[in-house]
Amino acid sequence: MDTIEVIKNWIDKESQVLDLGCGDGNILNILTKELGVTALGVEINQENLNECINLGLNVIQQNIDEGLSNFSNKSFDVVIMSQTIQVLKEPKQALLEVTRIGKESIVTIPNFGHWATRLNLLLSGRMPVTGALPNNWYDTENIHLCTIKDFEVLCSECGIDILEKRFFNGSGKEKGLTQIVPNAFAATAIYKISK
Repeated sequence: MDTIEVIKNWIDKESQVLDLGCGDGNILNILTKELGVTALGVEINQENLNECINLGLNVIQQNIDEGLSNFSNKSFDVVIMSQTIQVLKEPKQALLEVTRIGKESIVTIPNFGHWATRLNLLLSGRMPVTGALPNNWYDTENIHLCTIKDFEVLCSECGIDILEKRFFNGSGKEKGLTQIVPNAFAATAIYKISK
């Protein structure tokens, strides 16, 4: 099962869904078509906005780092932030906002503690370029990388409950050491959280 399948399983049909940093709208498009959700995307990149509009998705252009006060408390059944938190200037504040706006939230992160990332850094002495982190350090949007343990500690410090979590290796599979020692072997983690 891949991350989109997990997201689909964690969302009830006809839910109200907000996707922060929705990118090209792929997740929202799938959720709209397959689950009949009422969806709204938030995206800053104009090219991605155009893609969303071409898919017929409701999307607004907004910088998450400038705040989300235009959304009321618990105004969405689910708020998604997939592969977005690490590109934000204020990830802790964004996490608090996500759990304020959504009755439940789904957050997906790349795991900087993955063994390939660690080994790459150790052997090359340079910031790693991997499937989950595909750009050089000077070209990346990722400014706040974390490990699985870091994210879980942040949730605890913020009083956020982790309802469910899933871990995926570099091939997008849930198997083997990825499940036993996720901080070292998961390339990506996905969390269902609430506050």
